[in-house]
Amino acid sequence: MKKSKTRLYFDKKLSINIMIYIKEKQHHFLKNVLRIKVEDLITVFDGVTGEWITEVISINRDNIVLQIKKKISEIKEETDLWLIFSPIKLFRMNITIQKATELGVSQFFPCITQNTNQSKINMRNLYMNIVEAAEQSERLTLPKLNEVVNLNNLLRDFPKDRGLIFCNENDKNLPSIFKALENKSSIFNKWAILIGPEGGFSETETKEILSISSSIPVSLGKRILRSDTATTAALFAVQSFIEK
Repeated sequence: MKKSKTRLYFDKKLSINIMIYIKEKQHHFLKNVLRIKVEDLITVFDGVTGEWITEVISINRDNIVLQIKKKISEIKEETDLWLIFSPIKLFRMNITIQKATELGVSQFFPCITQNTNQSKINMRNLYMNIVEAAEQSERLTLPKLNEVVNLNNLLRDFPKDRGLIFCNENDKNLPSIFKALENKSSIFNKWAILIGPEGGFSETETKEILSISSSIPVSLGKRILRSDTATTAALFAVQSFIEK
């Protein structure tokens, strides 16, 4: 049984032969955009049990009925990588969430800093971007989206056994991420990337971050990067190092 190009996430535990009822937005997408037909195959995943092939049983006015036929992939161990980021403008934050999901982040921590200019966050919108990115990238799990946290509280409770990769745009003499990871890989096997707001961290915040025993200050190069660009660059570097 071949894998379908159409791939959907369901927030319920899946198993062989159960029926899935597609409604509302997904119903419209499958019926009117993709124009699926009875007996077509659709790939589904739940972030828990793996990936499954379903068959379209019926297409109705209000719903589409799928039946799970076969499991095709098991959940595999993934990189334990957190992204701590300061909320930015909606469009760029959506890009950040999408790319970070594609690049394997396991947990998101929206973090309020002194220079954060977007304190109100539509968590539902961020969650939907996570789902869409996981569907598109053929990821089998969904990263966890944590509630918004203040930077001071996050640093106070930060785990000592997780390397905190601090992307410090104010110090261009710091080592690159690759060099820093090479130096610290014997100490840590779990990581978090900390990306500041547009305008960077304040001097007080920088001192607080550096006071954390697991803090690893790094440079992303000579240029000043937007937050979404810095996130993608840092995540790509960390994943490349971990997977090499």
